[in-house]
Amino acid sequence: MDADAEREFGDYVVARSAALCRFAYLLCGDWNRAEDAVQTALTKLYLRWDTLRDIGSIEPYVRRTVLTSIIDERRRGWFRREAPSSDRPEPGVDVDPATASSDRLAVLAALAQVPPRQRAVLVLRYWEDLSVEQVAELMNCATGTVKSQAAHGLERLRVLLGDRWTREWAG
Repeated sequence: MDADAEREFGDYVVARSAALCRFAYLLCGDWNRAEDAVQTALTKLYLRWDTLRDIGSIEPYVRRTVLTSIIDERRRGWFRREAPSSDRPEPGVDVDPATASSDRLAVLAALAQVPPRQRAVLVLRYWEDLSVEQVAELMNCATGTVKSQAAHGLERLRVLLGDRWTREWAG
């Protein structure tokens, strides 16, 4: 990679890494896994940077790579996973309960209990505000699958949030 491309890649990483980590966190509910998924995606992006120079193709590629990384991580056998350690990781970006609203914490806790594909659809559709077609393309599935996953995910959230959902958000 030439110096200009290297600089462009670095600028992209600086500009987008925090937003990608937030996106990944919403998908998996764990900051450490989110950071690992983003790191994996950025490594893959670095290898393909010269072929993805069009700014319109970079973001969908990275988001799909983050999504795939998170879903694939859950499928790995125990022998391919990292071994746990008693050492604490470096402090990441944690949600501070003192400053976060109770609604946000309730929704994040409920979202963490939604199955991964449904959670991915909910985050992409309602947090990232992507269309059904964009989500289907990103997840490499049919639009009907996106719609059913969204419906099932929303229903799961309603069950998990219980009375709070009907009182505060559903009107």
